Amino acid sequence: MLPMDPTKKISFQRLISEGDLVIVYERHDHMKAVKVCCGSVLQNRFGVFQHTDWIGKPFGSKVLSNKGGFVYLLAPTPELWTLVLSHRTQILYIVDISFVISYLEIVPGCLILESGTGSGSLTTSLARAVAPYGHVYTFDFHEQRAALAREDFEKTGLSSLITVEVRDIQGGGFPENFCGLADSVFLDLPQPWLAIPSAGKMLKQDGVLCSFSPCIEQVQRSCESLRTNFTDIRTFEVLLRSYEVQEGRRECTGDDEGDPLGSLPCKRKQCSSGRSNGKEKSDVHTVMVRPCSEARGHTGYLTFARLKCL
Repeated sequence: MLPMDPTKKISFQRLISEGDLVIVYERHDHMKAVKVCCGSVLQNRFGVFQHTDWIGKPFGSKVLSNKGGFVYLLAPTPELWTLVLSHRTQILYIVDISFVISYLEIVPGCLILESGTGSGSLTTSLARAVAPYGHVYTFDFHEQRAALAREDFEKTGLSSLITVEVRDIQGGGFPENFCGLADSVFLDLPQPWLAIPSAGKMLKQDGVLCSFSPCIEQVQRSCESLRTNFTDIRTFEVLLRSYEVQEGRRECTGDDEGDPLGSLPCKRKQCSSGRSNGKEKSDVHTVMVRPCSEARGHTGYLTFARLKCL
């Protein structure tokens, strides 16, 4: 095994210091990224938090405000960064990202080509997947967007694993110096079929390509282009349904027949006054589970293909 390069080691088992990026966690749907600076403060509905009080604490710490309110200081993992980053473009979320990394067979040491960079949500997770020996080369035709992505990767400590370049992959293809070197290629482009021939040249034998497209018409044209040099072409739509879990109370009459939950232990019941149809009523503490009312639906289609062996 090659010796580990300390400049590429990703570890959050350390103490917070000035200049670090932390994710301030209020609740699962309310977080923000904050750079720690001596003398600075964070104000929210829980009070005023002094950055100086954060320095020296380990990531994951619970810190108090001047009013006694609290937040948690979390490490900027790719999963959390995806939830707080600035949306310069539509982004991929964890449900798609995890599927992509798995089906592209990405492991530490891989060389990955990506186009386009966008807001850098996927790029961040790719970098962690290839660390500490691999590298992600990501391309975007928009110069300002590429510059902002570089800044974000500096903030999250991943710049040694990611190279951002300005290039029109649809028009000019990938740089020729990557021919036959890439383990995987990921495309998030309006017309991915224009970049597929170039992507095929970049891949190693048996390498895997993935194309993300929001519309099925894009998938159809991409698959037509893939047939020339690729095999095992498959398209997926990954849908996630999350549930809310809450403790609640419900009234019952003591007759559990027909109750889909079955009979509940007596020690979990609290009797209340009154009877219903001659039966004693009671309030039952129980855990209620139901689908979230605001579930994220279709994001896009993921098309995978493997380069044909010569």
